[in-house]
Amino acid sequence: MGKTDFLSPKAIANRIKSKGLQKLRWYCQMCQKQCRDENGFKCHCMSESHQRQLLLASENPQQFMDYFSEEFRNDFLELLRRRFGTKRVHNNIVYNEYISHREHIHMNATQWETLTDFTKWLGREGYCKVDETPKGWYIQYIDRDPETIRRQLEQEKKKKQDLDDEEKTAKFIEEQVRRGLEGKEQEEPVYTELSRESEEEKVVFNLNKGASTSAATNSKTGPLGLNALKGGGIAPTVKRKETPPNPGLSKEKKKKKTALEEIIEFEEEKKKSTRTDYWLQPEIVVKIVTKKLGEKYHKKKAVVKEVIDKYTAVVKVIDSGDKLKLDQTHLETVIPAPGKKVLVLNGGYRGNEAILESINEKAFSATILIETGALKGRKVEGLPYEDISKLA
Repeated sequence: MGKTDFLSPKAIANRIKSKGLQKLRWYCQMCQKQCRDENGFKCHCMSESHQRQLLLASENPQQFMDYFSEEFRNDFLELLRRRFGTKRVHNNIVYNEYISHREHIHMNATQWETLTDFTKWLGREGYCKVDETPKGWYIQYIDRDPETIRRQLEQEKKKKQDLDDEEKTAKFIEEQVRRGLEGKEQEEPVYTELSRESEEEKVVFNLNKGASTSAATNSKTGPLGLNALKGGGIAPTVKRKETPPNPGLSKEKKKKKTALEEIIEFEEEKKKSTRTDYWLQPEIVVKIVTKKLGEKYHKKKAVVKEVIDKYTAVVKVIDSGDKLKLDQTHLETVIPAPGKKVLVLNGGYRGNEAILESINEKAFSATILIETGALKGRKVEGLPYEDISKLA
Protein backbone atom coordinates (compact mmCIF):
# COMPACT_ATOMS: atom_id res chain seq x y z
CA MET A 1 0.00 0.00 0.00
CA GLY A 2 1.57 3.29 -1.14
CA LYS A 3 1.95 6.43 0.91
CA THR A 4 -0.44 8.38 -1.31
CA ASP A 5 -3.20 5.80 -0.99
CA PHE A 6 -6.58 7.15 0.12
CA LEU A 7 -6.79 4.63 2.98
CA SER A 8 -3.21 5.04 4.15
CA PRO A 9 -2.76 6.08 7.81
CA LYS A 10 -1.29 9.42 6.80
CA ALA A 11 -4.17 10.24 4.47
CA ILE A 12 -6.71 9.32 7.15
CA ALA A 13 -4.84 11.44 9.74
CA ASN A 14 -4.79 14.43 7.38
CA ARG A 15 -8.54 14.19 6.82
CA ILE A 16 -9.19 13.98 10.55
CA LYS A 17 -7.02 17.03 11.17
CA SER A 18 -8.74 19.02 8.41
CA LYS A 19 -12.15 18.62 10.07
CA GLY A 20 -13.47 21.42 12.27
CA LEU A 21 -12.15 24.93 12.71
CA GLN A 22 -8.51 25.88 12.39
CA LYS A 23 -6.63 29.06 13.27
CA LEU A 24 -7.86 32.10 11.38
CA ARG A 25 -4.37 33.47 10.69
CA TRP A 26 -3.58 30.39 8.58
CA TYR A 27 -6.61 30.77 6.30
CA CYS A 28 -6.48 32.17 2.75
CA GLN A 29 -9.78 33.71 1.70
CA MET A 30 -8.81 34.16 -1.95
CA CYS A 31 -7.99 30.48 -2.37
CA GLN A 32 -10.47 29.37 0.33
CA LYS A 33 -7.81 27.12 1.82
CA GLN A 34 -7.24 26.42 5.50
CA CYS A 35 -3.70 25.49 6.59
CA ARG A 36 -2.96 23.60 9.80
CA ASP A 37 0.27 25.33 10.80
CA GLU A 38 2.54 28.23 9.94
CA ASN A 39 4.79 26.16 7.72
CA GLY A 40 1.85 24.96 5.63
CA PHE A 41 0.53 28.51 5.24
CA LYS A 42 3.97 29.71 4.19
CA CYS A 43 4.23 26.98 1.57
CA HIS A 44 0.76 27.86 0.28
CA CYS A 45 1.66 31.55 -0.07
CA MET A 46 4.68 30.56 -2.18
CA SER A 47 2.64 28.24 -4.40
CA GLU A 48 1.87 29.09 -8.02
CA SER A 49 -1.93 28.86 -7.56
CA HIS A 50 -1.87 31.43 -4.76
CA GLN A 51 0.26 33.79 -6.86
CA ARG A 52 -2.25 33.56 -9.71
CA GLN A 53 -5.10 34.42 -7.36
CA LEU A 54 -3.19 37.46 -6.07
CA LEU A 55 -2.55 38.69 -9.61
CA LEU A 56 -6.25 38.28 -10.37
CA ALA A 57 -7.26 40.20 -7.24
CA SER A 58 -4.73 42.98 -7.84
CA GLU A 59 -6.47 43.93 -11.10
CA ASN A 60 -9.67 44.94 -9.27
CA PRO A 61 -9.27 44.60 -5.48
CA GLN A 62 -12.41 46.63 -4.67
CA GLN A 63 -14.61 44.21 -6.60
CA PHE A 64 -13.39 41.22 -4.57
CA MET A 65 -13.74 43.09 -1.28
CA ASP A 66 -17.28 44.17 -2.14
CA TYR A 67 -18.16 40.59 -3.05
CA PHE A 68 -16.83 39.17 0.22
CA SER A 69 -18.49 41.97 2.22
CA GLU A 70 -21.85 41.33 0.61
CA GLU A 71 -21.59 37.57 1.21
CA PHE A 72 -20.60 38.11 4.84
CA ARG A 73 -23.48 40.54 5.42
CA ASN A 74 -26.10 38.30 3.77
CA ASP A 75 -25.00 35.17 5.65
CA PHE A 76 -24.82 37.04 8.97
CA LEU A 77 -28.30 38.58 8.58
CA GLU A 78 -29.79 35.30 7.40
CA LEU A 79 -28.46 33.55 10.49
CA LEU A 80 -29.73 36.38 12.71
CA ARG A 81 -33.21 36.28 11.12
CA ARG A 82 -33.55 32.50 11.11
CA ARG A 83 -31.96 31.75 14.46
CA PHE A 84 -33.03 34.70 16.65
CA GLY A 85 -35.85 36.41 14.72
CA THR A 86 -36.60 39.89 16.03
CA LYS A 87 -35.22 39.21 19.53
CA ARG A 88 -32.57 41.44 21.08
CA VAL A 89 -29.29 39.50 21.28
CA HIS A 90 -25.60 40.17 21.90
CA ASN A 91 -23.66 40.57 18.65
CA ASN A 92 -20.84 38.32 19.83
CA ILE A 93 -23.25 35.40 20.31
CA VAL A 94 -24.42 35.66 16.70
CA TYR A 95 -20.86 36.04 15.42
CA ASN A 96 -19.59 32.97 17.32
CA GLU A 97 -22.40 30.90 15.87
CA TYR A 98 -21.68 32.25 12.40
CA ILE A 99 -17.96 31.42 12.44
CA SER A 100 -18.67 27.89 13.73
CA HIS A 101 -19.40 27.01 10.12
CA ARG A 102 -16.14 25.94 8.50
CA GLU A 103 -16.81 27.53 5.09
CA HIS A 104 -17.81 30.96 6.33
CA ILE A 105 -16.51 34.25 4.95
CA HIS A 106 -13.81 35.65 7.25
CA MET A 107 -14.12 39.22 8.41
CA ASN A 108 -10.50 40.07 7.50
CA ALA A 109 -11.54 39.77 3.84
CA THR A 110 -14.35 42.34 4.17
CA GLN A 111 -14.47 46.12 4.48
CA TRP A 112 -15.03 45.91 8.24
CA GLU A 113 -12.01 45.53 10.50
CA THR A 114 -13.85 44.62 13.73
CA LEU A 115 -17.22 43.25 14.79
CA THR A 116 -18.03 46.58 16.47
CA ASP A 117 -17.58 48.43 13.15
CA PHE A 118 -19.86 45.92 11.44
CA THR A 119 -22.49 46.30 14.18
CA LYS A 120 -22.47 50.11 13.88
CA TRP A 121 -22.77 49.81 10.11
CA LEU A 122 -25.86 47.57 10.49
CA GLY A 123 -27.46 50.24 12.65
CA ARG A 124 -26.65 53.09 10.25
CA GLU A 125 -28.00 51.21 7.23
CA GLY A 126 -31.24 50.28 9.03
CA TYR A 127 -30.81 46.51 8.97
CA CYS A 128 -30.91 46.21 12.77
CA LYS A 129 -31.58 48.17 15.93
CA VAL A 130 -28.29 48.46 17.83
CA ASP A 131 -27.56 49.75 21.33
CA GLU A 132 -24.41 49.82 23.43
CA THR A 133 -24.46 48.58 27.03
CA PRO A 134 -21.74 47.95 29.64
CA LYS A 135 -21.82 44.30 28.53
CA GLY A 136 -21.22 45.17 24.87
CA TRP A 137 -23.26 45.79 21.73
CA TYR A 138 -26.74 44.32 21.29
CA ILE A 139 -28.55 43.96 17.96
CA GLN A 140 -32.18 43.37 17.01
CA TYR A 141 -33.17 42.35 13.48
CA ILE A 142 -35.72 44.51 11.65
CA ASP A 143 -37.97 42.25 9.56
CA ARG A 144 -39.04 44.05 6.38
CA ASP A 145 -40.41 40.99 4.57
CA PRO A 146 -43.61 41.94 2.64
CA GLU A 147 -45.39 38.83 3.91
CA THR A 148 -44.55 39.70 7.53
CA ILE A 149 -45.71 43.30 7.05
CA ARG A 150 -48.95 42.05 5.48
CA ARG A 151 -49.60 39.72 8.43
CA GLN A 152 -48.97 42.57 10.89
CA LEU A 153 -51.40 44.83 9.03
CA GLU A 154 -54.04 42.09 9.04
CA GLN A 155 -53.58 41.58 12.79
CA GLU A 156 -53.89 45.33 13.44
CA LYS A 157 -56.99 45.49 11.24
CA LYS A 158 -58.58 42.55 13.06
CA LYS A 159 -57.72 44.07 16.44
CA LYS A 160 -59.26 47.39 15.40
CA GLN A 161 -62.39 45.60 14.17
CA ASP A 162 -62.71 43.75 17.50
CA LEU A 163 -62.39 47.06 19.37
CA ASP A 164 -65.11 48.58 17.16
CA ASP A 165 -67.39 45.64 17.94
CA GLU A 166 -66.75 46.07 21.66
CA GLU A 167 -67.55 49.79 21.43
CA LYS A 168 -70.79 49.04 19.58
CA THR A 169 -71.77 46.50 22.24
CA ALA A 170 -70.96 48.98 25.03
CA LYS A 171 -73.05 51.70 23.35
CA PHE A 172 -75.90 49.25 22.91
CA ILE A 173 -75.83 48.34 26.62
CA GLU A 174 -75.69 52.03 27.61
CA GLU A 175 -78.72 52.73 25.45
CA GLN A 176 -80.63 49.89 27.12
CA VAL A 177 -79.73 51.20 30.60
CA ARG A 178 -80.73 54.74 29.65
CA ARG A 179 -84.11 53.59 28.38
CA GLY A 180 -84.70 51.63 31.59
CA LEU A 181 -83.87 54.65 33.73
CA GLU A 182 -86.18 56.88 31.67
CA GLY A 183 -89.09 54.53 32.35
CA LYS A 184 -88.45 54.66 36.10
CA GLU A 185 -88.28 58.45 36.20
CA GLN A 186 -91.74 58.77 34.66
CA GLU A 187 -93.28 56.63 37.44
CA GLU A 188 -92.13 58.86 40.33
CA PRO A 189 -94.94 59.99 42.72
CA VAL A 190 -96.23 63.57 42.81
CA TYR A 191 -96.05 65.26 46.25
CA THR A 192 -98.85 67.60 47.49
CA GLU A 193 -99.16 70.01 50.41
CA LEU A 194 -100.60 68.91 53.76
CA SER A 195 -104.13 70.22 54.37
CA ARG A 196 -106.71 69.99 57.19
CA GLU A 197 -110.39 70.72 57.16
CA SER A 198 -110.65 72.62 60.50
CA GLU A 199 -108.34 74.46 62.83
CA GLU A 200 -109.11 72.06 65.70
CA GLU A 201 -107.47 69.14 63.92
CA LYS A 202 -104.02 68.31 65.14
CA VAL A 203 -101.23 67.09 62.93
CA VAL A 204 -99.47 63.93 64.18
CA PHE A 205 -96.09 62.73 62.86
CA ASN A 206 -95.30 59.03 62.98
CA LEU A 207 -91.59 58.54 63.68
CA ASN A 208 -91.63 54.74 63.93
CA LYS A 209 -88.58 52.99 62.40
CA GLY A 210 -87.08 56.32 61.41
CA ALA A 211 -89.93 57.09 59.00
CA SER A 212 -90.71 60.75 58.31
CA THR A 213 -94.20 60.47 56.87
CA SER A 214 -96.67 63.17 57.95
CA ALA A 215 -100.27 62.41 58.89
CA ALA A 216 -103.39 64.24 60.05
CA THR A 217 -105.81 62.75 62.55
CA ASN A 218 -109.43 62.40 61.57
CA SER A 219 -110.61 62.39 65.23
CA LYS A 220 -113.18 65.05 66.06
CA THR A 221 -112.65 64.90 69.83
CA GLY A 222 -109.62 66.57 71.43
CA PRO A 223 -108.77 63.98 74.15
CA LEU A 224 -108.45 61.18 71.58
CA GLY A 225 -105.99 63.25 69.64
CA LEU A 226 -103.98 63.98 72.78
CA ASN A 227 -103.92 60.35 73.80
CA ALA A 228 -102.77 59.39 70.36
CA LEU A 229 -99.93 61.95 70.49
CA LYS A 230 -98.85 60.92 74.00
CA GLY A 231 -99.09 57.25 73.38
CA GLY A 232 -97.21 57.44 70.10
CA GLY A 233 -99.97 55.57 68.33
CA ILE A 234 -100.21 55.36 64.59
CA ALA A 235 -102.66 57.86 63.17
CA PRO A 236 -104.25 57.44 59.76
CA THR A 237 -102.28 59.30 57.17
CA VAL A 238 -103.70 61.89 54.83
CA LYS A 239 -104.45 60.42 51.44
CA ARG A 240 -102.48 62.03 48.68
CA LYS A 241 -103.67 62.59 45.20
CA GLU A 242 -102.60 59.85 42.86
CA THR A 243 -101.55 60.78 39.37
CA PRO A 244 -103.74 59.19 36.71
CA PRO A 245 -101.96 56.83 34.33
CA ASN A 246 -100.69 58.44 31.17
CA PRO A 247 -102.29 56.67 28.18
CA GLY A 248 -99.71 58.12 25.77
CA LEU A 249 -96.87 56.59 27.78
CA SER A 250 -98.39 53.09 27.64
CA LYS A 251 -98.74 53.38 23.87
CA GLU A 252 -95.11 54.36 23.59
CA LYS A 253 -94.12 51.37 25.67
CA LYS A 254 -96.15 49.10 23.44
CA LYS A 255 -94.43 50.53 20.39
CA LYS A 256 -90.96 50.00 21.88
CA LYS A 257 -89.14 46.93 20.57
CA THR A 258 -88.22 44.08 22.84
CA ALA A 259 -84.62 43.41 23.87
CA LEU A 260 -84.51 40.31 21.64
CA GLU A 261 -85.59 42.29 18.57
CA GLU A 262 -83.00 44.97 19.30
CA ILE A 263 -80.27 42.33 19.72
CA ILE A 264 -81.28 40.73 16.39
CA GLU A 265 -81.10 44.13 14.65
CA PHE A 266 -77.72 44.77 16.26
CA GLU A 267 -76.37 41.42 14.97
CA GLU A 268 -77.72 42.19 11.49
CA GLU A 269 -75.92 45.56 11.44
CA LYS A 270 -72.77 43.83 12.67
CA LYS A 271 -72.96 41.29 9.83
CA LYS A 272 -73.44 44.04 7.26
CA SER A 273 -70.36 45.85 8.56
CA THR A 274 -68.05 42.79 8.20
CA ARG A 275 -66.79 43.59 4.72
CA THR A 276 -63.40 42.88 3.16
CA ASP A 277 -61.51 44.27 0.18
CA TYR A 278 -61.34 40.88 -1.57
CA TRP A 279 -64.30 38.99 -3.07
CA LEU A 280 -63.03 36.26 -5.42
CA GLN A 281 -64.51 32.78 -4.97
CA PRO A 282 -64.08 29.56 -7.01
CA GLU A 283 -66.79 28.44 -9.46
CA ILE A 284 -68.34 31.86 -10.07
CA VAL A 285 -68.89 33.58 -13.41
CA VAL A 286 -67.01 36.88 -13.88
CA LYS A 287 -66.48 39.36 -16.71
CA ILE A 288 -63.02 40.46 -17.92
CA VAL A 289 -62.96 44.28 -18.02
CA THR A 290 -59.28 45.00 -18.71
CA LYS A 291 -58.15 46.03 -22.19
CA LYS A 292 -54.51 45.07 -21.64
CA LEU A 293 -55.14 41.58 -23.04
CA GLY A 294 -56.59 42.94 -26.28
CA GLU A 295 -60.07 42.84 -27.78
CA LYS A 296 -60.00 39.05 -27.82
CA TYR A 297 -60.74 38.83 -24.08
CA HIS A 298 -62.32 42.23 -23.39
CA LYS A 299 -65.89 41.94 -22.03
CA LYS A 300 -65.68 38.13 -22.19
CA LYS A 301 -67.17 35.95 -19.49
CA ALA A 302 -65.07 33.41 -17.63
CA VAL A 303 -65.30 30.94 -14.74
CA VAL A 304 -62.99 31.26 -11.72
CA LYS A 305 -61.09 27.96 -11.34
CA GLU A 306 -58.62 28.88 -8.58
CA VAL A 307 -58.04 31.78 -6.17
CA ILE A 308 -54.42 32.70 -5.34
CA ASP A 309 -53.59 34.94 -2.34
CA LYS A 310 -57.22 36.20 -2.13
CA TYR A 311 -56.68 38.86 -4.83
CA THR A 312 -55.62 36.83 -7.88
CA ALA A 313 -57.63 34.24 -9.80
CA VAL A 314 -57.02 31.67 -12.52
CA VAL A 315 -60.02 31.94 -14.86
CA LYS A 316 -61.16 29.90 -17.85
CA VAL A 317 -62.75 31.84 -20.69
CA ILE A 318 -66.13 30.31 -21.55
CA ASP A 319 -65.95 30.95 -25.32
CA SER A 320 -62.39 29.88 -26.14
CA GLY A 321 -61.48 27.75 -23.11
CA ASP A 322 -58.24 29.73 -22.54
CA LYS A 323 -56.89 29.97 -19.01
CA LEU A 324 -55.71 33.37 -17.70
CA LYS A 325 -54.25 34.62 -14.42
CA LEU A 326 -55.83 37.97 -13.53
CA ASP A 327 -56.11 40.32 -10.58
CA GLN A 328 -59.56 41.04 -9.14
CA THR A 329 -59.33 44.66 -10.35
CA HIS A 330 -59.47 43.31 -13.93
CA LEU A 331 -62.71 41.40 -13.23
CA GLU A 332 -66.25 42.23 -12.25
CA THR A 333 -69.25 40.22 -11.09
CA VAL A 334 -72.01 38.92 -13.37
CA ILE A 335 -75.69 39.34 -12.42
CA PRO A 336 -77.93 36.61 -13.91
CA ALA A 337 -81.65 36.70 -14.68
CA PRO A 338 -84.10 36.49 -11.74
CA GLY A 339 -84.63 32.95 -10.56
CA LYS A 340 -80.99 31.88 -11.15
CA LYS A 341 -78.52 30.83 -8.48
CA VAL A 342 -75.92 33.31 -7.18
CA LEU A 343 -73.14 33.25 -4.57
CA VAL A 344 -72.77 35.99 -1.94
CA LEU A 345 -69.18 37.29 -2.12
CA ASN A 346 -69.01 39.92 0.64
CA GLY A 347 -70.67 41.07 3.84
CA GLY A 348 -72.27 39.05 6.62
CA TYR A 349 -73.77 36.47 4.22
CA ARG A 350 -70.45 35.67 2.47
CA GLY A 351 -70.22 32.13 1.08
CA ASN A 352 -73.99 31.42 1.08
CA GLU A 353 -75.77 30.33 -2.09
CA ALA A 354 -79.00 32.14 -2.90
CA ILE A 355 -81.73 32.62 -5.51
CA LEU A 356 -81.94 35.99 -7.24
CA GLU A 357 -85.52 37.23 -6.82
CA SER A 358 -85.45 40.75 -8.27
CA ILE A 359 -83.15 43.55 -9.44
CA ASN A 360 -83.36 47.25 -8.62
CA GLU A 361 -81.60 48.95 -11.55
CA LYS A 362 -81.92 52.45 -10.10
CA ALA A 363 -80.21 51.53 -6.81
CA PHE A 364 -77.82 49.00 -8.43
CA SER A 365 -78.93 46.40 -5.92
CA ALA A 366 -80.70 43.07 -5.81
CA THR A 367 -83.03 41.03 -3.59
CA ILE A 368 -82.00 37.45 -2.86
CA LEU A 369 -83.33 34.44 -0.92
CA ILE A 370 -80.68 32.54 1.07
CA GLU A 371 -80.67 28.79 0.28
CA THR A 372 -77.78 27.42 2.37
CA GLY A 373 -76.36 27.79 5.88
CA ALA A 374 -77.98 28.68 9.17
CA LEU A 375 -79.87 31.60 7.57
CA LYS A 376 -81.66 29.43 5.01
CA GLY A 377 -84.96 30.96 3.91
CA ARG A 378 -84.03 34.53 4.84
CA LYS A 379 -84.83 37.26 2.34
CA VAL A 380 -82.15 39.95 1.94
CA GLU A 381 -82.94 43.22 0.17
CA GLY A 382 -80.70 46.01 -1.09
CA LEU A 383 -77.61 43.85 -1.72
CA PRO A 384 -75.13 45.68 -4.04
CA TYR A 385 -74.27 44.18 -7.43
CA GLU A 386 -70.62 43.72 -6.49
CA ASP A 387 -71.53 41.48 -3.53
CA ILE A 388 -73.11 38.70 -5.61
CA SER A 389 -72.20 36.83 -8.79
CA LYS A 390 -73.66 34.09 -10.94
CA LEU A 391 -72.70 30.51 -10.11
CA ALA A 392 -71.11 28.42 -12.86
